[in-house]
Amino acid sequence: MEAQARGARWRLLALCCCFLAEGWAQDFGQTQFICTSVPKDVDLCAATLQNSVPGEDLKSTVMQLRETVLQQKETIMNQKETIRELTSKLARCESQSAPEAGEPRGGGGGGGGGRRKEPGSKNTMGDVSRGPTDTLTQLSQTLQSLKQRLENLEQFSRNNSSVQANSLKDLLQSKIDDLEKQVLSRVNSLEEGAKPGLRNDTEQRARVESTLTSLHQRITDLEKGQKENRPLDKFQLTFPLRTNYMYAKVKKSLPEMYAFTVCMWIKSNASPGVGTPFSYAVPGQANELVLIEWGSNPMEILINDKVAKLPFLINDGKWHHICVTWTTRDGVWEAFQDGVMRGSGENLAPYHPIKPQGVLVLGQEQDTLGGGFDATQAFVGDMANFHIWDRKLTVGEIYNLATCSSKAQVGNVFSWLETSIEIYGGASKWTFEACRQLN
Repeated sequence: MEAQARGARWRLLALCCCFLAEGWAQDFGQTQFICTSVPKDVDLCAATLQNSVPGEDLKSTVMQLRETVLQQKETIMNQKETIRELTSKLARCESQSAPEAGEPRGGGGGGGGGRRKEPGSKNTMGDVSRGPTDTLTQLSQTLQSLKQRLENLEQFSRNNSSVQANSLKDLLQSKIDDLEKQVLSRVNSLEEGAKPGLRNDTEQRARVESTLTSLHQRITDLEKGQKENRPLDKFQLTFPLRTNYMYAKVKKSLPEMYAFTVCMWIKSNASPGVGTPFSYAVPGQANELVLIEWGSNPMEILINDKVAKLPFLINDGKWHHICVTWTTRDGVWEAFQDGVMRGSGENLAPYHPIKPQGVLVLGQEQDTLGGGFDATQAFVGDMANFHIWDRKLTVGEIYNLATCSSKAQVGNVFSWLETSIEIYGGASKWTFEACRQLN
């Protein structure tokens, strides 16, 4: 009888050990079994608790670490799910806008290589997207999803200051940047591939552009903590895609000018043509002052719709400093690249002063006052240090600008400052200091 009781006690002890081992295995993964002898008159549960006391502190620490890891993992899984959902929506947008079999994707090829396209054939800010309404709805939902993702990221960064949290924030920031580029690319491809006969939805397209601009600004503020300490003129504008809604607008108009000098740093490898670095339109004349390289044509300067071809070669993906000077007397002009005069001419809109009360836009060519943008004429690349003077600079002054001399001047009509421009449609600002990060 006593032997049976002893056997029962040992079976009970083994059962308790198995139960405890299973619970600890769920918490810590792989385990090892330890057998401990217990006097027959001692309560088994009390003895087990007594033996486990030295490990309680360790278990508590491990449980806290495990909880932290699970929280990090949950955050990452939520973001992965958002990425997966966004990818699915982009795929649906693309499939809905795909042309039917036998239909051409793009518009018919034009002839002549002229600067303007036939009326009604261009995609402008007035026409907005030529895509179907349901496609724009999908894009709106996609951008709202990105916006929610960014809010989660901001909340996470406020609640966490550890190295792991910063690393996760950087990872998510990179993903947001990639997805933003995908959205811009999809919008561009949808506009080019959509049927021209479909009715456009101006209001819905405006909401998409507004959301994208707001999203980009918040991403920029999040990733550039040093922005407050950066000088207002140490920045560049980047236009990554050829669209009809990505641009920057100068906040003030130009005065009446009987002479001018326009200078900037520019970088692009776009082909064919880098597009329109800037355009100035006034009431009654959309081409009052325009710098454009469109299609297979060389870069041109337009004044009052009169054209002069410029000897610039800049689409090699490297930074170049360019200047154009002009005087109304005899319409004399000069073109400088990297501090060296490359060409000159005369009879360019002679005795026609540049008119005031206009709109100065960077990155797009205007066909109406402040709008009428054509995606095929949009600038693709980077620009910085855009300045305008109401006089003709000397050769030495232009050379000082191109070599970043301490004697270099800033424009007296327009000076390159972050507070002087407004950005739309996803164009971005980055830190830039001339002659220190060239090429």
